[in-house]
Order: sequence, then C-alpha cells, then structure tokens
Amino acid sequence: LIVDYARSKKAVAIIRGLRAVSDFEYEFQMALVNRQLSEGIATVFLMPHEHYTYLNSSIVREVAMFGGDVSNFVPPLVASLLKKKYQQKNRG
Repeated sequence: LIVDYARSKKAVAIIRGLRAVSDFEYEFQMALVNRQLSEGIATVFLMPHEHYTYLNSSIVREVAMFGGDVSNFVPPLVASLLKKKYQQKNRG
C-alpha cells in the first residue's frame, strides 16, 4: 500500500495530481482510505499546467509503444528509457 511505503520512507505526505474534476472523486476516496490506514500521512493535491491536463501514463506508454515521440510529455531520460524499452519489445 502507498501508506506503508510512505511510512517506510518517513514521509509526512502523499502528493497526487488532479488533471480534471473527474479525477477528484476517486482521489478523494483514496485520500480518505489512506487517512484511515495511516493518520500521520496527509494527501496533498496539485493541479497540472493546463497544457498537460489531457495527459496520463497510459497515453504516454501507448505513444511510445507505437514508436511515437514522447519527448514533449516526459523528461529526456524517461523518453530515452521508454524508446529503448519498446524498441526491445518490438524486436521480439
């Protein structure tokens, strides 16, 4: 569980991103569950820049899987690792 991991790292907060209003209900429920499991760890919600509100990890993985350029979505190191990963998978 994320609260167990946070506790093992002596964290005091879990940071979560909210891209759209539709994310809020799920994230709010998870924050309440996490609070019940570990009262000392808060959940903090951050909003992304509007340029990234449509983006999620599934989209990035799919673009990378089909050989697309993800450099506008992720840091250079992540783009490089994704490219390498999916080139190896596509070779077989």
